[in-house]
Amino acid sequence: MPAVGMEAEFVVWVDGERVKPETYWKDPTAFIRPPMMRRSGSSSQLPTGGAIYFDAGVVEVVTPLIELAPGCTARVVRSLWEQIEFLREQLDRWEGRSGHRARLEGWSAHYNVSFEESAVDRGRGVDELALLLAYTLPMPVALLGSNRRSTGVGVRPRQNRIEVTGDFTPDPGLTIATASFIVGVVRAMEAWPSYEKAVLDGRGVAVLDGVMPGKHTSRHGWLLRDYHLPRSPFTCNVDARVWPTRDGRAISLRALAREQAWLFRHSIRRYADPFSVRLLFGVLEGQTPSLLELPDRPGAYEDVGRACRWGQVLPELQAVPRDGRWALPPEASWSSGSFERYVARRERERHAHHRRQQREAKRAGGGRRRWALRPAPTPMVAAAGTVANDPAPSGYRGQDRRVGPPDDIGGDEPAVNRRRRPRVLERRIPTLPPKPTPFPDRFLSRSAYERVFLNLVSGRRLLEGGKSYTPTGMRGWYHAVFRRDSDGREQVFSIDELIGRKSDWRWP
Repeated sequence: MPAVGMEAEFVVWVDGERVKPETYWKDPTAFIRPPMMRRSGSSSQLPTGGAIYFDAGVVEVVTPLIELAPGCTARVVRSLWEQIEFLREQLDRWEGRSGHRARLEGWSAHYNVSFEESAVDRGRGVDELALLLAYTLPMPVALLGSNRRSTGVGVRPRQNRIEVTGDFTPDPGLTIATASFIVGVVRAMEAWPSYEKAVLDGRGVAVLDGVMPGKHTSRHGWLLRDYHLPRSPFTCNVDARVWPTRDGRAISLRALAREQAWLFRHSIRRYADPFSVRLLFGVLEGQTPSLLELPDRPGAYEDVGRACRWGQVLPELQAVPRDGRWALPPEASWSSGSFERYVARRERERHAHHRRQQREAKRAGGGRRRWALRPAPTPMVAAAGTVANDPAPSGYRGQDRRVGPPDDIGGDEPAVNRRRRPRVLERRIPTLPPKPTPFPDRFLSRSAYERVFLNLVSGRRLLEGGKSYTPTGMRGWYHAVFRRDSDGREQVFSIDELIGRKSDWRWP
């Protein structure tokens, strides 16, 4: 069955120093005491159904497969936090035994969605779909699941799935909103009859004008970084109308994300639950603050598993509106290091990127060809005589929402219609937004694939044809390896063969 899964990578700090887990521990069994099933490669199956392994200086946890169905986005995020809580619990016990202190810093998150490729239709492959998504997903994902110290959002084609990469989000609710948007958009665009970029214009998808994603830093794929854009979407005001689109408009980051979510709303509702849909559009409507509306990255990023858990909301996201701004609670905390220094460092990266582009263009004899399917319309001119997509200040606090002076009532010129006057900001912060609440877990059941993986790691035996089989490992995510208890013979079952066999599992 088509499925969804998530991965999260964490940097490990021991006694205040960053360590490579593969060098410091060599294997997860060094601090995880419960028995784990072996998987292919260097990963191990956790007792919570997911997997863990060390990868290039970080520790990574992976959820099991969860089939695509209503509520699957909340299920996969809950499963991810179950793996995180188990990892944090084992590290706490290791701290008690060793006398050291270890903490996990959020690094990245990967959202994986199945891709069902047709062997006949070669023009609709996973590579073409990933490139199409690289023009569509990064900006909304930046608003939903990134923070003010993020650098980019990527899309990678992975044979039979699409993988969207971004920063890890330590708030479960925002992670669910991000997953709901990604799954809904990927599955809807996967069903399109063509993956040509011109389809985006034909279907009314808001796409930034003159922007090209770059090559992904790891594996094959595309990555839209902050320096690929005229300004950073992570540090500018999310309500400033500073983003030119291919249809000639200038809209805000929030409006762009809201338009895309509304365009794919039916697919989003198909795979999300009502609570997740309300949370998603609450962020897009400004009723719940995004992490990009905060002064800096929350401190929970630097101590994942302790600062926030499943069923909780980050204190920084419980801000209340006051005088048109978000008033932060006293318990709000921020990441270490100066935010101004971070912004200055990213500006240096932007200038270095531009210099690289100039050198490449000089060697090639011209600049790179941009996506230019048709000329963009001329920008609309407002009644006041100002250009509607005139760039606006991009500071955190923003400026006055009027661009021009107040209307002149006594002059000879006709009065200007304020409703047509261009504004710096796209909206005002509402007076009383609903208070953020954690996900109602009691209404969330287990998926069929989740039950299979939980049975595999439970220590129980499978009865098949009157014989008892003990699970010993996994081969990929689709096949489980068993040992027949009578003679030790190895037997492999696919996870689809194990669905609906709850009564065949026995305790030894």
